[in-house]
Amino acid sequence: MNIRTIICPWVMVPIISLSLITGASDINGAKPRVPDYLILGGELGNSSASSVEAIHTIFPQLKDMGLNTVLMPVYWELSEPTEGMFDFSLLDEAIFTARENDLRLVILWFGAWKNSMSCYAPGWVKTDTRRFPRAVTEEGKPLEILNAFSENVLDADYKAFSAMLDHIIKVDPEGTVSMIQIENEIGMLESPRDHSKLANKEYAKGVPAELSHILGVKAGAPWREVADEEDYADEMFMAWNYACYVEKLAKKAKEKLPDTPLYVNAALDSRGRRPGQYPSAGPIARLGNIWKTGAPSVDFLSPDLYDPPFAPWFLQYDFPDNPLFIPEIRRSSDSGTHAFYAIGEHNAIGFSPFSIENASPQESTRLRESYTLLKKLEPYCNSNYESFGLLFDTENAKDSKTVETDGLKTISSHFFTLPWDSRATDGSLWPDGGGMVIKLGKDEYLIAGTGIVVRWESSAEASTLQQLGEDGFTLSGDATTKDAWKGKERIGILSCDEVDILPDGSFKTIRRLNGDETHQGRHVRIGVDDYKALHVRLYRY
Repeated sequence: MNIRTIICPWVMVPIISLSLITGASDINGAKPRVPDYLILGGELGNSSASSVEAIHTIFPQLKDMGLNTVLMPVYWELSEPTEGMFDFSLLDEAIFTARENDLRLVILWFGAWKNSMSCYAPGWVKTDTRRFPRAVTEEGKPLEILNAFSENVLDADYKAFSAMLDHIIKVDPEGTVSMIQIENEIGMLESPRDHSKLANKEYAKGVPAELSHILGVKAGAPWREVADEEDYADEMFMAWNYACYVEKLAKKAKEKLPDTPLYVNAALDSRGRRPGQYPSAGPIARLGNIWKTGAPSVDFLSPDLYDPPFAPWFLQYDFPDNPLFIPEIRRSSDSGTHAFYAIGEHNAIGFSPFSIENASPQESTRLRESYTLLKKLEPYCNSNYESFGLLFDTENAKDSKTVETDGLKTISSHFFTLPWDSRATDGSLWPDGGGMVIKLGKDEYLIAGTGIVVRWESSAEASTLQQLGEDGFTLSGDATTKDAWKGKERIGILSCDEVDILPDGSFKTIRRLNGDETHQGRHVRIGVDDYKALHVRLYRY
């Protein structure tokens, strides 16, 4: 996106230190790999891919829902029930069934850790705590979290992960598997760091040389010096070691599948929780450069989003050389609206509501409508076009967003800020409104989404928002408008067409919108019940 002025009253979530978040290119020397298509996906529930029958039942439903990609776990415990004896029959069925339904797969490796815990490790790993030790709290309490400092844990996880990679190479020459997630929501719970003997030995070495310049301390400096509070210093210590562990797996994946992007996902430090109260030390945004330094073979870090408002979290993960990918987000009837915003505002490479197979009929319908339109918009969802996203959710439903560029103000708001739908004022909960505004050329725009109103003014014009009556005219007879315009040029709508977008990116006009449908040339709008695309041309007078 190009530089522009944006006025929008977002409330940002607190970040402890943005100084840790810089570009990855100055660390890795290479741009991250990304899929060659826009992922319009859904993530299966944790146990939904654990049987052949479930895979055969669910995948056709997801195709009908408009998905092009399924995010699916591969479970270590089912892939290696006996040490050294591998069974990837479930993965085979997923690949073949996805192919039959024109779907791609993102593999989630549920290996040593899933949501911090080691619940998907095989029984032969879980029960042999001498060979495969656990993390422990400062008080000595053992946790069901495999020890990240144990060579035995790494070796066993590495062998199983490598076997999966070899199997993918063998059975998937077509590239149905488009991306791989390594582990899942890695991190520590109950304690900010592991206090086992293995962990304490590593902790005593101090900050490694390759990380010291990132943290602004000397090589070998005590970890306690890297943060004002010990809990956050402990978290950085664990983040570094988790990242180094993941790098071992990622490096092997990059070697075997050089064209397949790799990522890690984070359970977020939301709701004011401190390290140890969420899976701390995972790839949360404020630890971005620790993770980028420790795991350079990982292409990007991604957030799992369950605590709204979502827009500030999108922003946190849109930092240099970290393409925004949303692998998990709370599923709702507004999911498609959130996808529009993430893609339009942040050039997100993909979007995926969680437990997608359990979507309600309303959720399924709305997601299908949004994904259908987003697929058609894909030729325009790239950096060749200046674009921005719109999202009017519970936090800012009655606000407006102004984007100023090239002497022109684009002013957007929620559809219900207009008076013509009774749900706007009868106490109904406003659904999220959102979409994207794509600049095709001078005075030419493509507007797409749901529940939005967009209008334009010259930069010289003093913007006024007046309360309207049901007839569309000003509700009261005051004279505040006489000083509203102070420039020599005004902006009008030359034409507004509702369009279908054809495979080659050209437009097929569905109908010309004018008169009441553009409020006599004052704005363009898309109702809350529809996902539509509008081709708008402006003129100046």
